[in-house]
Amino acid sequence: MTRLQRILIWIFCAGVALWLVAPTLVIVPISFAEKKSLAFPPDGFSLQWYANILNSPDWSGSIVSSLKIAAIVAVVATVIGTLAAIGLARMKAGAGGILRAILITPMIVPGVVLAIGIYAVYLDHQMVGTLVGYVLAHSMLAIPFVIIAVGASLAVFDTRLETAAASLGASRITTFFTVTLPLIAPGILSGLLFAFVTSFDEVIVALFINSPTLKTLPVQIFASMTRDSDPTVAAVGTLIFVLTSFTIAVGLWLGTRRRRS
Repeated sequence: MTRLQRILIWIFCAGVALWLVAPTLVIVPISFAEKKSLAFPPDGFSLQWYANILNSPDWSGSIVSSLKIAAIVAVVATVIGTLAAIGLARMKAGAGGILRAILITPMIVPGVVLAIGIYAVYLDHQMVGTLVGYVLAHSMLAIPFVIIAVGASLAVFDTRLETAAASLGASRITTFFTVTLPLIAPGILSGLLFAFVTSFDEVIVALFINSPTLKTLPVQIFASMTRDSDPTVAAVGTLIFVLTSFTIAVGLWLGTRRRRS
């Protein structure tokens, strides 16, 4: 490959990267706008919209609710999804493939269809706008991501290690916690992160089952955008962008450090 070709490839990759991140970067200057407008480029400079996140009960309450629900969903979905992935890996190819297709159905079915079905069931059981209702609905959406992430780790897992541990007298529980679990931990961690993000970012189902007393952040953002053009939305988006970028950077750094060691 010539030097000119390498330069052209780098320019092309940089252009694609800029195209992908440009909509995200636009919200950063808007979040510091002085006027109550989502116009770009913004006029003036102000931190009032960041202060509004803390001072407004709607924004602060929705953030706390989303974090609480997402944390619970991440744990529940990771435990269930990990056990399901291990069970699928131990099944025969035919039956396991059919069951896997059923378990990942929530990823394929349109979200609005699931939302209508969940709303209809929740109305009969008075679960609309409840913490349990949110956790159950979001867990159903997050479990397929955990199954796929953990299944990918199990696909390259050497089962002979379990056999070796058993031959040395280790019980199945001991083998699982000392051999299997540590080796598939990266897949479990990935599933945990996917489950958290899926719950934190979910909006379609949340719009159907929300209530005035329990509202998630995506629903609050949607409501704010439909009522008025409040740059608080851009401030929230900027904070999420910064925290997400920081988390990814830390994860990449830890992964690189682990490979070097």
